[in-house]
Amino acid sequence: MMKTVTAWRLALLVAALPLVALAQNKVDAKPPLVRPTLTVTVEQAQSMALPQVLQASGSIAAWQEAQVGAELQGLKLVEVRVNVGDSVHKGDLLARLQSDTLRAELAQVQAALAEAEAAALESRAQADRARSLQQQGFFSPAQLTAALASDAVAQARVQSAKAALGLQQLRLAQTEVRAPDAGVISARNATLGAVVSPGAELFRLIRQGRLEWRAELTAAQLPQVRIGMPARIRTASGLEVAGRVRAIAPSADAQSRNALVYVDISRPRGSGAALVPGAFASGQIELGRAQALTVGQSALVVREGFSFVYVLAAQDRVAQVKVRTGRISGDRVEIISGLEPQARVIASGGAFLNHGDVVRVVSAAPPAPSAQ
Repeated sequence: MMKTVTAWRLALLVAALPLVALAQNKVDAKPPLVRPTLTVTVEQAQSMALPQVLQASGSIAAWQEAQVGAELQGLKLVEVRVNVGDSVHKGDLLARLQSDTLRAELAQVQAALAEAEAAALESRAQADRARSLQQQGFFSPAQLTAALASDAVAQARVQSAKAALGLQQLRLAQTEVRAPDAGVISARNATLGAVVSPGAELFRLIRQGRLEWRAELTAAQLPQVRIGMPARIRTASGLEVAGRVRAIAPSADAQSRNALVYVDISRPRGSGAALVPGAFASGQIELGRAQALTVGQSALVVREGFSFVYVLAAQDRVAQVKVRTGRISGDRVEIISGLEPQARVIASGGAFLNHGDVVRVVSAAPPAPSAQ
């Protein structure tokens, strides 16, 4: 009987051993260690004033162009001093016409004037003598009248000769084609040795070198624009220049239904080759400023055509948040919806994260000191 009880107790002890071992494993088990996926810095979404802009496109054009031609006909071009792209000042000599014949005619007119002045001097002396003799009773009134008339005719001939001289001097001056205003030569049709005709265009001049951007806006956009508003223009080469609205067209085009806004361009030094009249350019007109919630552009992640940011949640885990973006100013982008104003956003590296990942947060590096 004693042996039976002992065997029964031994069997119970052996059966209980796995349960004890299992309980001991549960006591000793610890939560698994989760390694951070990435080391990141965190930024706070900020509210800041961003410009409200109106996107537009159009062409660059000359503010005003002057056509320069010859006023004389039948004369040959003997000198051409400028070419396309040259900058000129008002009154600069652009070309010269043959002037030998006009100089000879000028000398002839000068001689005729000298002859007329000599004749007028003699007739004036005779008129004075006739007036004196008439007072002494030696000349009749009729003789005095004839002497005075002869003097008047001589003086008129002097005036006529002077007018002819002025005309000839003007024609001689017109052999020099000069710039009517300061600017840049945009076209040249003058050819050395060619015989010019009156009114024919020899040069075309961009007055004062001023260019403008002719932005095309719809009739719905036009009421938002005011004269004096700032603008930014981007050329096809990537050059960005500033501008200001100078004028607004009073009507829209009947075909395109668009209206033009004329924006004066402030040309930075060295930008002449990048700003070509007739070239296409896009840009934006700044309508004003408004407060907006923004994050850094590096915090934005674009996947499958949608924009996301990663927000730091509890226990250093990140949550993927879908957002709708708006305006861009420098390195900041507007968040229109989807993000809380005080959210802590992963500043960069979001492209390597997934929803629920654990990250290690470090302090952002201080900004580098500016060079003196």
